[in-house]
Amino acid sequence: MKKILVVDDEESIRLLYKEELEEEGFVVEVARNGQEALEQLLLFKPDLITLDIKMPGINGIETLKRIRETERELPIIMCSAYGEYKQDLTTWASDAYVVKCADLTELKTMIGRLLGL
Repeated sequence: MKKILVVDDEESIRLLYKEELEEEGFVVEVARNGQEALEQLLLFKPDLITLDIKMPGINGIETLKRIRETERELPIIMCSAYGEYKQDLTTWASDAYVVKCADLTELKTMIGRLLGL
């Protein structure tokens, strides 16, 4: 089974993503911020990460940068409620950008594509 790390400071989003992705057959771990994500990266060894941009402490863009220093091939999907970040060059190091929505169809499709499912 493929493992996904969901990184978001909003508990409701973490729970929604975890529940929906586990129903799809993934093993899912969650992190509340960039620091937890970096710790989970070493312990959980995910096959893919969904990463929020606006978080307290280490934001998603800085977290993306730090992950890319060691994990160049790990698929990362930036997830944000703010569509304007899609044009921000700093998010281009990610593999995809998805605007947060209660309907996770786009996210699930992108996960499937990036994991070759």
